[in-house]
Amino acid sequence: MMHVTEEKQHRDFATEVLSALLATDPTEKVTQVRALHCTGAVRAALLPCPGVPGRPARPELVAPKKLPRRRALSTQAGRFALLHALAHIEFNAINLALDALCRFVDLPVAYYQDWLQVAQEEAEHFVLLRGLLQAMGGDYGDLPAHDGLWEMAMDTATDPLERMALVPRVLEARGLDVTPAIRERLQEAGDCVAAAVLERIESDERGHVAIGSRWFRYLCKQRGLDAEQAFRQLLQERYRGRIQGPLALEARRAGGFSEQELLWLQKCVAQNQRPVMGSAAEEKSAHV
Repeated sequence: MMHVTEEKQHRDFATEVLSALLATDPTEKVTQVRALHCTGAVRAALLPCPGVPGRPARPELVAPKKLPRRRALSTQAGRFALLHALAHIEFNAINLALDALCRFVDLPVAYYQDWLQVAQEEAEHFVLLRGLLQAMGGDYGDLPAHDGLWEMAMDTATDPLERMALVPRVLEARGLDVTPAIRERLQEAGDCVAAAVLERIESDERGHVAIGSRWFRYLCKQRGLDAEQAFRQLLQERYRGRIQGPLALEARRAGGFSEQELLWLQKCVAQNQRPVMGSAAEEKSAHV
């Protein structure tokens, strides 16, 4: 039976996580997340999670099709738009990690430790990107953005197995594919500071995908499911997009993808099709 003091610590931690999730001011959200990282209690308790997280009045959220076309990265306006989009992804990623902490209960303590680490690292990514925007004379919220990442959170709100499969292993994994090319384009444009920030983010995101893979496989094992088959089935049934390439194979391997999964994903890319079931030898996408 859980000791009363320990139970209170768990509930206090869950209350603090929920407070950070509901915080609307980006600076306050980051401050609360940093404080969470320093606490000793690491296991969430059941509290009602919101359908909409705390976020500022700006940026205006619009449909992806209504977002303005990006300008060339050789222009400051083009680099600002790109960095703003990335900052929005990282802000959403903070909320996604916090939601994973307070929404899903009765998991091992290591699960909460892992997602607390993810939330803190996503907060630092946001701070770095926001600093770049401010150095260019603007700020987060100056441009419109989309809400696709949080929509996926709501689509997977009832099952941690689905969340681990479709957020870290699909949306965040797409970031592993595209970030190296973006970093190179920033270097070519002479923005070595922004390129260095993306290199830091890319390194951390490999770990985040690996955390998602680890807990996806743990949950599959708990339910007696074949992880590779379960991943393919979830993509077929729950993911509405297409698998885009090229795939960063080494980064995805570091993120916990098996060779069979990579073969299947590569086939989906080659055929330009939505994920379909087949043999294992056959197969804030992050919206960047």
